[in-house]
Amino acid sequence: MGAACSAHHNAIVSGVRVRRVQCDEVWAFCYAKAKNVPEEKKGTGAGDVWTWTAIDADSKLIVSYLCGGRDADFACQFMEDLASRVATRIQITTDGLRVYAEAVEGAFGMDVDYAMLSPVPRDGPSE
Repeated sequence: MGAACSAHHNAIVSGVRVRRVQCDEVWAFCYAKAKNVPEEKKGTGAGDVWTWTAIDADSKLIVSYLCGGRDADFACQFMEDLASRVATRIQITTDGLRVYAEAVEGAFGMDVDYAMLSPVPRDGPSE
C-alpha cells in the first residue's frame, strides 16, 4: 500500500503552484525508541524515525514528505524533493532546526523566501 501511495503522490503532485509552505518533522519509532533497541535489533530499521513534511499553508496539501533520520542528509533530500514539485517561487517557514538553512539554500538557491520560526526562550524577555 505504501508503494502505491508513493507512486500516486509522485504522479499527481508535481508542478504545484503554491505560495506558502510550512515544513516540520514528526518523531515516531519503529519497534522501540532508539535508546531501547536491543543489540540484536540494531541495524534492522528499529528505532527512531522522522517524517519530514511540507504542507501548503492554504490548501493543506502535503507537497512533499520523507521518512528517515533527522540530519543534514535527510534535510537536503527533503528540500530537493520539495523544490522538484513546485512551479512557483515560494515562501518556506520551518522551525529552528539548523539543518534546514543549508538544505533550503542547496535546493532553491536564491529563488525562495525563507524564514525560521523559533519560540522565545522561557527565561527570555517578557512583555
